[in-house]
Amino acid sequence: MSVDSEVPPPEPTPSASAMRRALRRASEGVTLDATEASVLLHARGADLDTLLEAAGKVRDAHLRAEGRFGVVSYSRKVFVPLTRLCRDRCHYCTFATVPHKVEAPFLEREEVLEIARQGAQAGCKEALFTLGDRPEDRWSVASEWLHERGYSSTIDYVRSCAIAVLEETGLLPHLNPGVLGWSEITRLKPVAPSMGMMLETTSERLWSRPGNPHYASPDKEPSVRLRVLADSGRVGVPFTSGILIGIGETTAERADSLLELRASARQYGHIQEIIVQNFRAKPDTAMRGMPDADLQDLAATIAVARLLMPSGVSVQAPPNLVGEEHTLMLRAGIDDWGGVSPVTPDHVNPERPWPRIDELAERTEAGGFELRERLTAYPKYVRAGMSGDSTPWLDPRVATHVAELAEPDGMARADARPEGLPWQEPDGGLESVGRTDLNSSIDTEGRSAERRGDFDSVYGDWEELRGKLPGTRQPERLDSEVTEGLRLAERNPAALLDEANNAAAMALLTCEGTALDEMARLADQLRADVVGPDVTYVINRNINFSNVCYVGCRFCAFAQRERDADAFRLSPEDVADRAEEARREGATEVCMQGGIDPKLPVGAYAELVRTVKNRVPDMHVHAFSPMEIVSAAAKAGSSVEEWLTELRDAGLDTIPGTAAEILDDDVRWVLTKGKLPAAEWIDVVSTAHRLGIRSSSTMMYGHVDTPEHWLGHLRTLAGVQDTAHENGSAGFTEFVALPFVHRNAPIYLAGLARPGPTRRDNRAVHAMARLALHGRVDNIQCSWVKLGDEETAEVLCGGANDLGGTLMEETISRMAGSEHGSQRTIEQLDAVSRRAGRSARQRDTAYGPAPVVQLGISEQPV
Repeated sequence: MSVDSEVPPPEPTPSASAMRRALRRASEGVTLDATEASVLLHARGADLDTLLEAAGKVRDAHLRAEGRFGVVSYSRKVFVPLTRLCRDRCHYCTFATVPHKVEAPFLEREEVLEIARQGAQAGCKEALFTLGDRPEDRWSVASEWLHERGYSSTIDYVRSCAIAVLEETGLLPHLNPGVLGWSEITRLKPVAPSMGMMLETTSERLWSRPGNPHYASPDKEPSVRLRVLADSGRVGVPFTSGILIGIGETTAERADSLLELRASARQYGHIQEIIVQNFRAKPDTAMRGMPDADLQDLAATIAVARLLMPSGVSVQAPPNLVGEEHTLMLRAGIDDWGGVSPVTPDHVNPERPWPRIDELAERTEAGGFELRERLTAYPKYVRAGMSGDSTPWLDPRVATHVAELAEPDGMARADARPEGLPWQEPDGGLESVGRTDLNSSIDTEGRSAERRGDFDSVYGDWEELRGKLPGTRQPERLDSEVTEGLRLAERNPAALLDEANNAAAMALLTCEGTALDEMARLADQLRADVVGPDVTYVINRNINFSNVCYVGCRFCAFAQRERDADAFRLSPEDVADRAEEARREGATEVCMQGGIDPKLPVGAYAELVRTVKNRVPDMHVHAFSPMEIVSAAAKAGSSVEEWLTELRDAGLDTIPGTAAEILDDDVRWVLTKGKLPAAEWIDVVSTAHRLGIRSSSTMMYGHVDTPEHWLGHLRTLAGVQDTAHENGSAGFTEFVALPFVHRNAPIYLAGLARPGPTRRDNRAVHAMARLALHGRVDNIQCSWVKLGDEETAEVLCGGANDLGGTLMEETISRMAGSEHGSQRTIEQLDAVSRRAGRSARQRDTAYGPAPVVQLGISEQPV
């Protein structure tokens, strides 16, 4: 039955002068704002002709820049309707249905393969997986079907089917599973060259109010869908999105939707195409009585989309939904017809059959263009994946499949017939290559270049990012709040993390002069009460086994492209050699971390641990950041718990709590392009604690953050530690304050970050950590690499009790521009401690007695 839809608010018709101004600016190639875009959506008649002409010129410039001038593309595909069940209730959708109307909740894997085989025989190269959002959350029959076959979720099943299609048929999966989280996108990237999800609209009204098309559909909340766009960009997935017009949105809402797509495309460079799809009323839906979207309205929207989108983003209109108006859509600025299938129907619009490909070629030629086949990933992403460099766009396990079907220009090979290929990692990835002496030569020769070779692209659009910087206004501080903060610091310091004491805690974090001195004194007194007078350290060695990384952390000067002069990768044997050297120097611990290296095999992490343990059985292995763990687990198709269990069984002892930076996503998404969200970091660390794997905790501060973020970060760490204690785990071994080293950091070079924290900030952070984490984390570590000896001694007098390690090598901070060296002798650490009026004592990783006491060059058993 039909429903009464909410009538959209009335819209004034733009004045003739507003239309003339907007058209003039469009014709001159000026960047359009929301008001101008909204005005242009009203263009009709001669105004529409002018708009289409401007859009056509922009489209032609885009095609020329992409190296395919005069070419309109399409993808030859099969449509795989994996499940028609869905937890959403969109009022216009005929694809989603209810369990009693389908033979089974999902297609069986063999049914999926049969569709793909038919497509391969017909020369198709894409398998488009379309399905409802998380049907198991709404329908018990879907959950039971999955569990009976050993799958924990729909996403698990999608992954399995995609691998089967790659291995059995050679078709390239394009995945449209709906709303995904960062970890799910990371999990699916190795099995598909591209993914997609229509934004549809950013109108909150159409989602939140009864009678509107997205009401009661949790996955259609605009903010949720915008997060998917951002997360897919952070993970580096070639992504298809778009809008659906004619569902009750206003022109202002439509323009806003296009502008959000533009912003995401600029920020991450991952949006390969924008689909502008017109609503078509369907029988047996709640909106069957609504009129179809007008095709001139569609043409105007396509034109505005083309004018708004950055060059490099294609604009598409489905050819089966435009009637006989193919030429009009070409005039409007499209350069792609999307997927067309000679085998399967359009299951979303079953009443609108696909045009025959030869017919589409004729219509395209009549519009003045050549029709050429592309792959599911657009040519520029394909070229990047075949360039021999480790790029963020194609996982190595699908890059081979893509290369088999691609021309050198990235388009599809017309004569290629897909054949199944093993879905496996390429050979290599475990041998030593590149500047393997960077750990030592960084101190003598320095960096080869100030910036990595892809500085202008790997981090996203700097100007787009500038608008997302958190506010930096200092909170007003009252003398009474400082007094209250100092009172709490003396009597009940852990209460500083209580929300009720927020003002007092913030007053301390921002205090200066005598108040700062008093806070440091109280922190130092508490330190003495909790851990005693000794300054502790561990004899250890940092071993970075690879610096190849494309995550795009904007604060990181360590990561390199595969072909950059400073890039390197170490074999497990070379890592073990360094561990053995470290043992001869008295080390009890090695700390191993690396970049998220796309060529590193899934098994490399456990192999690194085993090789070190085989060579030096009693060496404590402290290894792999939460980012490394979650990325490797996703690549392997394992849960974080399964992956950590495998590493623990291989000999992993503890993990570093790095990759935390600031555990606030508003800050994280400025600092990092693709690193794991705060919730994922918490999950990895909490899972490790539950498995009996302890970790450190860290905070990197002094960049785009504020004292409010520092306090929030400490609260988050306290919550993680409370969870560990509730589960009977010891949890964190220490808290490490990491001042931001700015000199070579990309975000600083781009003018967005501060030049690190001030001396006052360093004193306040270390003192507050001691006070606020009291009763939860006993050890507060300072970083001599980042602070230098003088400031290290200062924070040792203000709450810190640990110097970290001798390190023996420290490449990450040195690449960022730290000037304090990369190793310290025991005598030097003792000298720093004596500057603070205390003596140094060796410890083990967990802050227990060291198995060997190292004094100068002698070794004395404990």
